Amino acid sequence: MSLDVAAIRKDFPIFNRTVRDGKKLIYLDSGATSQKPNSVIEAEGDFYRFHNAAVHRGAHQLAEEATDAYEGARAKVASFLGAREEEIVFTKGATESLNLIAYAMGNAPASSRFALTAKDRIVVTEMEHHANLIPWQQLAARTGAQLSWFEVLPNGRLDLNSINTVITENTKVVALTHQSNVLGTINPLDAIVARAHEVGAFVVLDACQSVPHMPIVVETLGVDFLVFSGHKAIGPTGVGVLWSSVLEDLPPFLFGGSMIENVTMESATWAPAPKRFEAGVPNMAQAVGLGAAIDYLNKVGMDKIHQHEKQLTKYFLERLQKVPTLKIIGPTDLELRGSCISFTVGQIHPHDLGQYLDSQGVAVRTGHHCAWPLTRKLGVPATTRASLYLYNQEEDCDLLVDAIVNAQKYFA
Repeated sequence: MSLDVAAIRKDFPIFNRTVRDGKKLIYLDSGATSQKPNSVIEAEGDFYRFHNAAVHRGAHQLAEEATDAYEGARAKVASFLGAREEEIVFTKGATESLNLIAYAMGNAPASSRFALTAKDRIVVTEMEHHANLIPWQQLAARTGAQLSWFEVLPNGRLDLNSINTVITENTKVVALTHQSNVLGTINPLDAIVARAHEVGAFVVLDACQSVPHMPIVVETLGVDFLVFSGHKAIGPTGVGVLWSSVLEDLPPFLFGGSMIENVTMESATWAPAPKRFEAGVPNMAQAVGLGAAIDYLNKVGMDKIHQHEKQLTKYFLERLQKVPTLKIIGPTDLELRGSCISFTVGQIHPHDLGQYLDSQGVAVRTGHHCAWPLTRKLGVPATTRASLYLYNQEEDCDLLVDAIVNAQKYFA
């Protein structure tokens, strides 16, 4: 079930280039954004070359072709997630998807099941990316709702012993990450979803770090909303996905063309979902590129990608733990663990380490990774993060470890 990584890398033109005075590019920052295969680059370019027109609007052939390509991409996303096409909304990214949910709930009339008041509670976790924290902070501030959260334990796992006291009877929303972009922790959803639904709360899942890396079937997760970004799934930037099974009852987020059913000078009514949430001319070429990305991932096989990453993560963790003074921030075993690995190295500041690694051709991420509350909780100002994907191999891990050892000598 192993991947032919050498063949895969040939599909990604960026690996043909060198960096920093001719050094081979070792890309270990897919948690921030993934690289793109030729098929995705060509699909986006070909849309502009041969089919460019505003979707859903024209009566001419180009408009028909553009609409077919755009809606075809929606069908591919739906199939990829085991969902229905009308449950898929295209946005410009996961951040917009999450804001869409929060703002739509804030716009809901008092009679709506989505409406929040000062009597309600919103639950998040301490390991959330800012994109899945700040929208809920702001919604709580606008509505007076209470914001509460699951704490993170020193081992990088959520403290679920407090589940019944965190998710209370008045909880309206539970928003959490599927896999932490810092710790690599994969959160166990069953108990959280069951408790949330027991009290009538909606579950919002940030799946940016899981959808590109493992098979996902939304129905089996049991959540009410799921979001991910195209650019982390070998797709283009500027396109994201919002999936939900409850879109019909959700009010719109943006207003304008394409999302309406009828308009007079005094009022307007809204089109059915998903059009209701796609005001204006959408990111057409980017959606088509995402469709091509999904074709590529399906061709390789999500099961194969997941198994490849698990094996590579095991190898990487073992190698890193042999480096003196290196401390992994997050789980050190493979149970419910993804391929993002954050660490510190002695007294070397992560930014200094990142610059040294870059001088050796190794691309990693340094900083708080848009998760300040988490790094503060763990008592680290920043970390260095290496994140793996389908085009990485053991050699990449070895070269990073060698570069870390040399950095220790350099900074000594």
